[in-house]
Amino acid sequence: MSLNARIAEVTDRIIARSADSRRTYLDRMRRAADQGPARSHLTCGNQAHAYAAMGQDQGALAEGRAPNIGIVTAYNDMLSAHQPFERFPALIKDAARARGATAQVAGGVPAMCDGVTQGQPGMELSLFSRDVIALAAGVALSHNCFDAAMYLGVCDKIVPGLIIAAATFGHIPAVFVPAGPMTSGLPNDEKSRVRQQFATGEVGRDKLMEAEMASYHGPGTCTFYGTANSNQMLMEFMGLHLPGSSFVNPNTPLRDALTIAATERAIGITALGNDYRPAGEVLDEKAFVNGMVGLMATGGSTNLVLHLPAMARAAGILLEPADFADISAVTPLMARVYPNGLADVNHFHAAGGLGYMIGELLDAGLLHEDAVTVAGDGLSRYRQEPKLEGDKVIWTDGAGTSLNEKILRPASDPFQGTGGLAELTGNLGQGIMKVSAVAPERHVIEAPAAIFHEQGDVKKAFQSGQLNRDVIVVVRFQGPRANGMPELHSLTPVLSVLQDRGHKVALVTDGRMSGASGKVPSAIHVSPEALDGGLMARIQDGDLIRVDAVKGTLDVLTEGVADRAPVTPDLSANSHGIGRELFEVFRRTAGPATSGAGVVV
Repeated sequence: MSLNARIAEVTDRIIARSADSRRTYLDRMRRAADQGPARSHLTCGNQAHAYAAMGQDQGALAEGRAPNIGIVTAYNDMLSAHQPFERFPALIKDAARARGATAQVAGGVPAMCDGVTQGQPGMELSLFSRDVIALAAGVALSHNCFDAAMYLGVCDKIVPGLIIAAATFGHIPAVFVPAGPMTSGLPNDEKSRVRQQFATGEVGRDKLMEAEMASYHGPGTCTFYGTANSNQMLMEFMGLHLPGSSFVNPNTPLRDALTIAATERAIGITALGNDYRPAGEVLDEKAFVNGMVGLMATGGSTNLVLHLPAMARAAGILLEPADFADISAVTPLMARVYPNGLADVNHFHAAGGLGYMIGELLDAGLLHEDAVTVAGDGLSRYRQEPKLEGDKVIWTDGAGTSLNEKILRPASDPFQGTGGLAELTGNLGQGIMKVSAVAPERHVIEAPAAIFHEQGDVKKAFQSGQLNRDVIVVVRFQGPRANGMPELHSLTPVLSVLQDRGHKVALVTDGRMSGASGKVPSAIHVSPEALDGGLMARIQDGDLIRVDAVKGTLDVLTEGVADRAPVTPDLSANSHGIGRELFEVFRRTAGPATSGAGVVV
C-alpha cells in the first residue's frame, strides 16, 4: 500500500524544516567517516594505553585490521532492568573474538530508576540524567578506538541519552542491545488497586509492600507499558534493535543468542566491510516518523514526546509538537497494555508483539518501509520474529494474525481510530495528554483550579478532604528550569480515588507524568513553564480551567488572569540535597519542553 498522505506530509515538512541543520550534521559525519578507521590515527603510545589490559586480544587490536567494538553499558545491580547487562560484555567479547574481531567496554553510563525516586528529591535529577548519560557515553567513545558501538541500556532516560550519543558519534554504526522484561508477577491492575486502598487507609503499609514486591520481583524491565518498554518499542520501530528482540526475557537462551547475533551484526556493518551502516544515516527523518507512529499505535509513554525531539536534534532533525499530534490523528491504537489495559508486555509479546504490529502498519501505509536499519534495508525485516535453531538465531515469519484481540488488534479494526496522544494548546500554553487510558467521557474537564507547588501538598489536601469535589489540580513550578521536571506519579492514586468517587478531576502541570499516568486526564509538559513566563504562574485557586482533549485546548476561562502579577516561588529547597546542587547549571540552561528540555542539544 502507498504511504498514508498525512504521514508523507509530516515527513516532508520535517525534512524541509530540518534541511539546513541536517545537511550540516551529515557533512560533519561524512568528514569523520572519510578519515578512516579511528585507531589508524592514534600514536603507538596512544594505542599501547588503549590495549594494555586486553590480554589475548592485544595483538589483534594492535594490528588494527579487524573491527573493534566499543561497548557502552548502563549496567548496575541496583536496577532490575539493567542487572542482566552484567553478563553481556563477556558474551560480546567472546562472540567478537570467534569472528576475528575485538570488543572493549568503552565506558559506563549512570542509570537511575524513576520507580525508586518517585516522590523523592532524587527525581529532580531524573530528566537531567539523560544529558549526563549522553555526556558519559561521549567520554567513553572519545578514545576514538572503535569501528562500531553497542549500547546496553533500557530504561527511561538511558536510551534517549544513548541515542543522543550515538547520533553525535554518527559516523560509526550503533547497535542497541536490550535486556528484556522481567517475567510476569502480580498483575498491574491488582497492584494499582492495592495502591489506591493504601491511599484511602483501607490497607496498611505491609500489604502495600507485599503487593509492590510481588509486582517488581526479578531481573528485567517492569512489565507495565511505561517509558522503559516504550523505549524498546521505539528502538525496534527505528531499526536500531535486531528484529523481535525487544521483549525477550533476560537470562534465557534466546536472549543470549540475540546478544551474540547483535555482536555479529555490529561487526558486519562497520566501514571495514561491505555493508557500512553509520548511525547518522539510520537516524534519519523516516526513522523518527516511524518511531512516532509506533508510539501512537501502542499508546506509549508521553515521556517520549519529550525525549524524541532531543534525540532528533542530535541528528540535525527538528521535531515539533504538531508532528506528534498529526501522526496521532491517523494512527490507530492497536494495543491495550497496562495502564491502557490489563495485559503486560509479556502478554503483548505473546499475542504477536511488535512484529505483528509493524506488519499491520506497513500494510496500512503508515510506516516508511524504505527505512535504513541495522538489520538491513527495509522495515519489512521487522515483521519477522527470532527463534533458536540449535544455539543460533534464525528469523521466521511472525504472527500473521493477533493471538489475543483483547490485547492486540489489527490496524483495520483497532481499539480506537487514532493514537494515544492529544496536543493541547491555549492561553495556558502548549501541553500534551495521553488519552489512550482515559475514558472518552473524561476527555473534557471543566472545573475550578486548586493550586499547588509541591506534590506532597496535593496529598495533604486530599487527606484533609479539601479535594473531595470537581477540581482541576494545578501543580506548577515543576518544569525543567524550576526543579528539573520530576515525574508526579505519586499523585495518580489520590487523583484516581477522587475520580472513582464520581468527581470531575484533571491534572495540569509543567512537570511530567509519563506512561503510568493511567486513567486520570493529565495535561502535562505545559510550556512555557511557570518559571519561564507561563500563564500558570498567574492563576489562583478557584479560577475556572477547561482541559479539552477533543478540541485540543487548554485554557483558563476566568477573565483578567493575564493582568495579574506572576507568583514568585521559593525554590531554594530544590537547589541542594541528594546531589541537586551539582545540577544548577542544568536548571539554568535547560530548553523548553516543546524542544526536549535539553541541555546538551
